Amino acid sequence: QVQLTETGGGSVQAGGSLKLSCAASGYGDKPYCMAWFRQVPGKEREGVATINTGGRSTYYIRSVEGRFTISEDKAESSVYLQMNSLKPEDSAMYYCAAKPALTYWAACRYFAEYQSWGQGTQVTVSS
Repeated sequence: QVQLTETGGGSVQAGGSLKLSCAASGYGDKPYCMAWFRQVPGKEREGVATINTGGRSTYYIRSVEGRFTISEDKAESSVYLQMNSLKPEDSAMYYCAAKPALTYWAACRYFAEYQSWGQGTQVTVSS
């Protein structure tokens, strides 16, 4: 199973930027869907962005498209989430997650059935 560790959370003012990192081990050369989720206390966990580590197709939810960028560095076995133009409503615990990808090229559009999870990193955006 893939081991995941997130870093990079913190506190910023609205309009600022943060970059989250997810160090992954164990996924080797097989394509994986790597995703970022977020959760606010009392609410369901929400998928934010995904990347297929095979063909590097990406997918974003509408509320972050154009502001967030997910990327992968195979040499570092890491996935990143660059978050720009942050809003107070982006405040949440952010989690990295992984599951085997069904295909090499297709975007990972479904946020269900993720098998491996990190411990989370807190992002707080003040107005």
